[in-house]
Amino acid sequence: MSYAIIRTGGKQFAVESGQTLRVPKIAADAGKKVDIDTLFAEGALGAGTVKATVVKHGKADKIIVFKKKRRKQYKRKQGHRQGFTEITID
Repeated sequence: MSYAIIRTGGKQFAVESGQTLRVPKIAADAGKKVDIDTLFAEGALGAGTVKATVVKHGKADKIIVFKKKRRKQYKRKQGHRQGFTEITID
């Protein structure tokens, strides 16, 4: 199996053909094809692009951000849901 390392949304992912993964949100409609630049492909550095198909967009599970300072009556609670795009590597 051949693999490549891609960068999207400020993160790097090791991908193989046919793999489905969640990456930070990409501005493309579901069903569209996108080209993602590669950092490394098996046997070559900076080997061009990887073609992928956008499957769907969504939001990840909610995380709670809680801040507190003891003895100061200071508490802050905030929730966050990170957006993602699910893609399939062609």
